[in-house]
Amino acid sequence: MSHTIDVAYVAELARLALTPEEKDTFQQQLETIVRYVEKIGELDLDGIEPTMHGQSVVNVFREDVVVPSVGRDCFLANAPERNDAEIRLPKIVEDA
Repeated sequence: MSHTIDVAYVAELARLALTPEEKDTFQQQLETIVRYVEKIGELDLDGIEPTMHGQSVVNVFREDVVVPSVGRDCFLANAPERNDAEIRLPKIVEDA
């Protein structure tokens, strides 16, 4: 089952200005690609489970475990400005 892609028509739809040489080059390249896809379509894939990736994908994240964190005073010591136990930031929204 051979499929032909009209490069000139596709270029027109995409509003691409191709020279005749470019059209010939792309036509040949697309026909080669279509032949490869057709060749792949001839493979017997019975019994092969479909996959999303070529290799197994494993979650590499660690378990979500509660651990002690830095104390509030230590955290606030790094703030350039603060208001009691809060960090003071510059106003970034006008008329608010």
